[in-house]
Amino acid sequence: MDIEQVKERAGPREFSPKDDLPEEYRKAATRMIQFHANSEIMGAYLEKPFIRQAPSLDRKLAFSAKVQDEIGHGQLLYRAAESLGVKTRDEMLDELAEGKGKFLNCFHYPMDSWVETPMIAFFVDGAAMRRQATLKQSSWEPYAHAMDKVCFEEGFHVKHGEAILYELMTGSKKEQELTQEAFEEWWPRIIQFFGPTDDKSTHHDFSADVGLKTMTNDELRNAFLNAYVPKAEKYGLEIPDEPRIRDNGDSTYEVVEDDLDWDEFFTIAKNDYDPGKGQIDGRKQAQDAVEWVRETLDSHEQRFAGGTQPQAAD
Repeated sequence: MDIEQVKERAGPREFSPKDDLPEEYRKAATRMIQFHANSEIMGAYLEKPFIRQAPSLDRKLAFSAKVQDEIGHGQLLYRAAESLGVKTRDEMLDELAEGKGKFLNCFHYPMDSWVETPMIAFFVDGAAMRRQATLKQSSWEPYAHAMDKVCFEEGFHVKHGEAILYELMTGSKKEQELTQEAFEEWWPRIIQFFGPTDDKSTHHDFSADVGLKTMTNDELRNAFLNAYVPKAEKYGLEIPDEPRIRDNGDSTYEVVEDDLDWDEFFTIAKNDYDPGKGQIDGRKQAQDAVEWVRETLDSHEQRFAGGTQPQAAD
């Protein structure tokens, strides 16, 4: 197929590894899915410390399960990207550790306090659900299939984050104040989760034309605001004055886009931001720490590649 044929055929779960697809489609799909996979991995690294810091055994278990889910999502998505034949899973993981792999803006910032956990587990994961639900209709079938599992598990993550937010906002006055402060710090980042505004987006038009995505960044952002501004207020959070949120008077909301710091956003997108560099360094250290495991497995596979099986010890 050439690219025009792809555009004509594009539809939900239309293409699979058996199709002879043009390089332009394969590269665009790989870029998109690799970004998603990287984000799952970096989100897990951001939340991993709270397995120990969680205030109860139930919360520790929930965070442990959540981190395990996110790592699993990343691996599933790397396989979906790998099936396009452009990059291997190992190449994508190496790019992430080397600072070449891009990932979501929210996961560049450190998270230091328990009151920040619902900012990711409720608001960011809620934003992710808005985006990921639409990707069940992606034209790359392995990606859409992966989204079936990812969305199912992310639904539990959002409920987990909502339960933490409820506990904090019905807790002591100090807990409520600290949670509000965290919300004010994270709110602009959360709104930027969906990427640049439509007029600044460089990839949407092609991705939409070939069926990789179905909604624009602004459409997803507005859908999120319509759902989550009322939820934030329900739990007693005050929407910050900046960035300004327009109430359209019909239960819909819009952000005043000029209030968002797009210079910082695009700096982050290039992995050229101090907090983000710290996150990437942490990922590299983790990958280097288990290099011996990969080398051992590779050595074992090469040793017995001819079909000879290792003998059990006497």
